[in-house]
Amino acid sequence: MPATVRPATLADAPAITELLNAVDLIEIGRPETDLHTVEADLKHPEADLERDSWLAFESDRLVAYGLLWDESGGERIDVDHYVLPDHQEAGFAVLGLMEARALEKARDNGADRAVVHLHLNVRPTTDLARLRDRGWQDVRRYHVLRRPLDPAADVSPALPDGVRIRPCAGEDDRRLVHRLYQTTFARHFDFQPRAYEAWLADIDADGLDWSLVWIAATDDLGDAGFLMSRNDREAMGWIRSIGVVPEARGRGLGGLLLRQAFGAFAALGRDTVGLGVDTSNATGAPELYRRHGMTVHYAVDTWETVLG
Repeated sequence: MPATVRPATLADAPAITELLNAVDLIEIGRPETDLHTVEADLKHPEADLERDSWLAFESDRLVAYGLLWDESGGERIDVDHYVLPDHQEAGFAVLGLMEARALEKARDNGADRAVVHLHLNVRPTTDLARLRDRGWQDVRRYHVLRRPLDPAADVSPALPDGVRIRPCAGEDDRRLVHRLYQTTFARHFDFQPRAYEAWLADIDADGLDWSLVWIAATDDLGDAGFLMSRNDREAMGWIRSIGVVPEARGRGLGGLLLRQAFGAFAALGRDTVGLGVDTSNATGAPELYRRHGMTVHYAVDTWETVLG
């Protein structure tokens, strides 16, 4: 019996979370998806759920989920796709609908093709041979890293002369973090420039504890780096992003910001902290994280297809 496919609604968030955690359990050994994360995706102001989300059911059981979004306003389109391993027909039915919508979306943007990206665990529930047969290829690898925390050893770092770290205190600081983010990530793979309000939606700013966002400054350069973290993941404290402007790199600001986050999470009673990193990052970030005791939890590949 073919799957029944329909758009998602916010009311489907618990069922989607259950599906994603079932996939997590298979791929990484434990569930790590939180309901509020799924809800944030579904509530994003740019999300057109009627046209850009898909749920596939077999005998009333949710077996596949897809979500499409467009941050580029051009040819680059992103999709999320999850499927239970024994329901590949339903999963690829959803993927086919996503591909068709991605091309339509890119053409609506004035592009003549769609360059579509999808992130998958390196050992996913999706049939990779079948994915390759559809013209997809893996183009980039990311690692999710984690580190245990020790409240006795992980404390806020002593700062060298001429360096200051402060929490993000208000609207002016939030706009500053946005500018630093846009500057420090501008040359990263898959970076899409985002205006301030769109960026706030991307990071689920309403659910963010801004006291866990820090800005680093030096006497000679002024505000030169930031670290954004969040404490609303059940599995671990999470460092969402860290950036230092090019002219300040090599001066230890990244390590100081990391240790600031480690100390804060340890003080909050967290026993683990994690983050994600592009393994081909040219700024030295993977080595920085290794030196600070972070090890690989699991790996994710970016898959790409070009449609048109």
